[in-house]
Amino acid sequence: QVQLVESGGGLAQPGGSLRLSCAASGFTFRNYAFGWFRAPIGRAREGPYTCISSFANINEVTYYADSVKGRFAISVDSTSDTSYLQMNDLKPEDTAVYFCAFVSGTYFHHNIPTRPGLFDFWGRGIQVTVSS
Repeated sequence: QVQLVESGGGLAQPGGSLRLSCAASGFTFRNYAFGWFRAPIGRAREGPYTCISSFANINEVTYYADSVKGRFAISVDSTSDTSYLQMNDLKPEDTAVYFCAFVSGTYFHHNIPTRPGLFDFWGRGIQVTVSS
């Protein structure tokens, strides 16, 4: 059973930065993908969940939603089984509950998972608020 624990959320000012971490445990898969999703505050249980970034370890393929492209960066440290989402130039519209998700499998650029239903394991979510 894979367990995911997010950390690093909180309050940031517009234009500021935060780095979210997702510590994974309990998996031994050789190939996998991490995804970062967000849901409106107050709707964390029912969504909708929007994929903002995804990372597949084969060839380190990444995906970014247009809304965060150029501002957010996803990475994975395979030595610690931790995914990071570096969020720069934050905007008020980035305010949301952020979720980390994980799925095992071999993914490339053409099939990197971005839909919530494709991920098998999820963290509990962490709130990010961008406000002055």
